[in-house]
Amino acid sequence: MKKNINASHTPLYREAGFNLKDSKTTKEAFAAELDHPHEPENYIYSRYRNPTTVAVEQQIMELECCNWALLVETGMAAIDVAVSVFQKGKDTRPWLFFHEIYGGTNSFIDTVLIKRRNLDVHRFYANNGLYDFEELERMLKEIQPEFLYFEAVSNPMLIVADVKRIMELAKQHDCKIIVDNTFGTPYLWKPLLDGADLVIHSATKYMSGHGNITAGVICGNDEELLKEAIEYRKWAGHFLSPDDAYRLGSQLKSFELRFRQHCDNALALAEYLQKHPKIEEVLYPGLESHPTRKEAVALFGNKGFGGMVTFDIKGESDEDKREKCNRFVAALEDSIPLVPTLGEVDTILLPVEPVWGAKYPLPGTIRLSVGIENIEKLKGWIETALEEI
Repeated sequence: MKKNINASHTPLYREAGFNLKDSKTTKEAFAAELDHPHEPENYIYSRYRNPTTVAVEQQIMELECCNWALLVETGMAAIDVAVSVFQKGKDTRPWLFFHEIYGGTNSFIDTVLIKRRNLDVHRFYANNGLYDFEELERMLKEIQPEFLYFEAVSNPMLIVADVKRIMELAKQHDCKIIVDNTFGTPYLWKPLLDGADLVIHSATKYMSGHGNITAGVICGNDEELLKEAIEYRKWAGHFLSPDDAYRLGSQLKSFELRFRQHCDNALALAEYLQKHPKIEEVLYPGLESHPTRKEAVALFGNKGFGGMVTFDIKGESDEDKREKCNRFVAALEDSIPLVPTLGEVDTILLPVEPVWGAKYPLPGTIRLSVGIENIEKLKGWIETALEEI
């Protein structure tokens, strides 16, 4: 028996396939599907589109101020969709990536794009934590890439890019722009408003913020890119389950409130750590000492500087630093655990050397994903741990 249910939340549709009722409707649905609509008149199959997932995509569209958003099952899947829409067989032009990006993205480039797909991929490297724009312009002119891919804030050294300059140079050379804005989030910067072609997020991180789902999202304005992305997502099977989409939709309602607190806590902790006698260096874009502080202020204004803080413990030698780092991590095991992710409401940490040792052999350095706990409690935990090293 059908009843009028006066629910105020998005329904959860767990259907794998949808009831198309008759042959006429079926024919119309599959004919319309050839045009890859974002929100179809008739849903066919959840790998194509699902109404719960589409509703949450619309929430993200409001946050990102964009014409469309597509949810997928992980941040890596979002990267795959974003770059793969530019793969055109023998007509594929070279692709250019900044090297200061998520390590998983660099591994994806090496093991999938180069090793398995044999694509012509190039990387632009930072020099002592800064970008040489004359070198970037030379590469753009010489390579003529299809797209340029970069992150607004790098991981784990928190280099903030001069995005206006980067985008200006890319556009001068007929180059599309893909931005991974996971660290910046739509709260601090909306790249599509400044001319980016695609923006991706690991929605596992700040958008979800609770460490209990994995998700990714691709955002854009161009309708042709939307059709390409929907088609690729459908046939590659990159789709977020309606259950995870439903939970993400609930978590997104507190996103801006949460992220503002992440930023406030991170700045307070960075200032505290910078004054601590057992800390050698603190990297946080909100500090005057950060090498890309100017770029951070230009990009983010007074909204905040993100929720990540990287700091280095003092030591007499690499081995001394390594031992102190290990003792510090052990002392925080019950309050700030070592978890290889970020962006959660609870503060978590990750020592840099075990993860990025080949690139950043820094035995005393820790990346801190600052949560939204009471700031005095956070300082107390860290102070106690520092006393034990």
